[in-house]
Amino acid sequence: MMKFSSAAKAALCATTLSIAAPAFAQDAPSGEPIKVGILHSLSGTMAISETTLKDVMLMLIERQNAAGGVLGRPLEAVVVDPASDWPLFAERARELLEVEEVSAVFGNWTSVSRKSVLPVFEELNGILFYPVQYEGEESQRNVFYTGAAPNQQAIPAVDYLIAEEGIERWVLAGTDYVYPRTTNRILEAYLLSLGVAQEDIMVNYTPFGHSDWQTIVSDIAAFGSEGMKTAVVSTINGDANVPFYRELGNQGISAEDIPVVAFSVGEEELAGLDTAPLVGHLAAWNYFMSVDTDANYDFIDDWIEFIGDEDRVTNDPMEAHYIGFNMWVQAVEAAGTTDVDTVIDSLIGQTVPNLSGGYSAMMPNHHITKPVLVGEIQDDGQFSIVWETSGLVAGDAWSDYLPDSANLISDWRAPMSCGNFNVETGTCGGAAE
Repeated sequence: MMKFSSAAKAALCATTLSIAAPAFAQDAPSGEPIKVGILHSLSGTMAISETTLKDVMLMLIERQNAAGGVLGRPLEAVVVDPASDWPLFAERARELLEVEEVSAVFGNWTSVSRKSVLPVFEELNGILFYPVQYEGEESQRNVFYTGAAPNQQAIPAVDYLIAEEGIERWVLAGTDYVYPRTTNRILEAYLLSLGVAQEDIMVNYTPFGHSDWQTIVSDIAAFGSEGMKTAVVSTINGDANVPFYRELGNQGISAEDIPVVAFSVGEEELAGLDTAPLVGHLAAWNYFMSVDTDANYDFIDDWIEFIGDEDRVTNDPMEAHYIGFNMWVQAVEAAGTTDVDTVIDSLIGQTVPNLSGGYSAMMPNHHITKPVLVGEIQDDGQFSIVWETSGLVAGDAWSDYLPDSANLISDWRAPMSCGNFNVETGTCGGAAE
């Protein structure tokens, strides 16, 4: 029944780091470098997740330079640290676009950080590739969403839990900001549409970096002890996941008792945990390191060689940057220029290999096509893939389950060129009153 239709202020004085292209022999790119911005937290609560995304971007840029650069010119990475400080993301984005004059930016993790930079990218007409699952309800001309929309992660995960695990009661647990709140609003509406009773849905939010989970986990255990199969759908983000999963283990809550399916926990986050008590809990993503394809093995080999550490893992947002970066390179080469408006138009329709053995395409709504996978946590910190969609799912910018967005579509091609076209009123600009 799956539906696919549609911090620290000290960082203010942090030094911008430019990584210039390495020197090469005969086929080396030459001329003025094309600057690429990297906007990820390297300190603060989100560094646990975002530092790896900076590293993979440096790897991709190094590899592209070794292959001749872009338009015959070398790429130069410009790295800034917004330090998990949401207003600082906007300042760093302005620095990248206005001072460094980068041609594109790859960055952000949390939706609140993305919302912080949107006005900057619109004002200065920059390009942002956003690589993380998000809540939807947005389509901005200057942003290309290479992470999952709710219909590419959250909705399929719920369908899996109902069909395969027989779940009847639901704990929607999230960090207190826009992504969990909006995603849970969509999920609650979806569950109610399936006939789930309101009293069988428990919603809980905690702040970033929350560490005392004893009472909340006790409440979850009590909610799940009333004779109906219960699951936790987790939109907990950042380093709060470490004490959350630890407390589950402390209270003896196993996947057989109350399975947890997470949308923000991947291989990188599990690397900091004792995974033995977590075996059998789940995550829904569009990529896992355990994907059995030649493309994935090549990517892992490149990553280990670049990072120089055989214990470093890969994860879903890394693949999203891999896809987005390759789409940008193709679009620039096809356009013959780094001019922002020309590249934005050129990006629609670009198709590149993903790491799951297929191809992902950039749709007119600036979202991509992706497979959806559900994985079980193993004791080695990897995921065993237990379910996947039969094909690719196109990202839907606007949820079918919220009344204010059910009639909205996004299409950035001329002549529509609109991110929120109301098919009921025939107007661009939002939902009907």
